[in-house]
Amino acid sequence: MSKVQVMDHPLIQHKINCIRKEDVGTKEFRQIVSEIAALMCFEATRDLKLQDVKIKTPICEMVGKELSGKKLAVVPILRAGLGMVDGMLSMIPTAKVGHIGLYRDPDTYEPVEYYCKLPADCDEREVFVVDPMLATGGSSVAAIQMLKDKGVKHIRFMCIIAAPEGVERMQKEHPDVDVYIGALDERLNEHKYIVPGLGDAGDRIFGTK
Repeated sequence: MSKVQVMDHPLIQHKINCIRKEDVGTKEFRQIVSEIAALMCFEATRDLKLQDVKIKTPICEMVGKELSGKKLAVVPILRAGLGMVDGMLSMIPTAKVGHIGLYRDPDTYEPVEYYCKLPADCDEREVFVVDPMLATGGSSVAAIQMLKDKGVKHIRFMCIIAAPEGVERMQKEHPDVDVYIGALDERLNEHKYIVPGLGDAGDRIFGTK
């Protein structure tokens, strides 16, 4: 079974509380989402493997540590996931970026694909799928399946706020994917929005309604 980690870092919790407030403007909301993504990236990469490497400081030679194994990629689920990319890249600037476009059918609440563009070597990378909200789980489950269909084997999912229903669906359909969550909320309402949540993350990041 996959690992589900709810972040307990005080800075993450403080910043999530800030973006929940309905009177936070677009610029501030966007900035804080990016900051949260960077902090979560720090926690979610804690188990990346290291290897010894010989280097020379201005003083002497030494054996230091550097990342080993697979290279990294960040794949946001459009469009709200874009708000997390810059924060991720501030921590792992050499990561490549792919994009998956999905929208939720207003009648069935199921995801519909409209775009997918990934790095050519995505199947050789450790891929972080990012989306601010994990509500029903439909979009994230579909996006991860798209990656698997293209040969990607090492996938992690990161969201800022999740509903229990979405976490349960992710674990059921992708038990091999670790899930990193900023805050686990109470439930979904009748419109499939997270309660208490923060509203529509995409609209708040991009200033649309």
